[in-house]
Amino acid sequence: MKNTSKSVTPKAKVLIVDDELLMREVLKIMLSDFDTVEASNGREAVEVFKKEKPDIVLMDIRMPIMDGIKAIKEILRICPEAKIVALTAYTTSKGDEIVEAGARAILKKPITKKRLYETLVNLLRE
Repeated sequence: MKNTSKSVTPKAKVLIVDDELLMREVLKIMLSDFDTVEASNGREAVEVFKKEKPDIVLMDIRMPIMDGIKAIKEILRICPEAKIVALTAYTTSKGDEIVEAGARAILKKPITKKRLYETLVNLLRE
């Protein structure tokens, strides 16, 4: 029998990294079909990544302690096949730097649930 449920691979795990609690909460609601873990800055993201081994990382760029670009580079140093999506309002000024750091996709804030979901599902299928 064919599985017709809309769920993404058996509960794929997404690491949500953003310094704003409200943004993390909104993203968790938008990603209710996924298992989610959180970090509030880049340094914490690297530690959570090592511990939780998420399928995808959703990374804010402008954060205190360690910014998203440094965190992307550090995560990819640890795990070169990591799938990282940058989520930022600074696509114009930081876009090239984000791509050079190794993000697989860049989503501009504010983001719709549909666009976010499609991006993550497509990355999971790779």
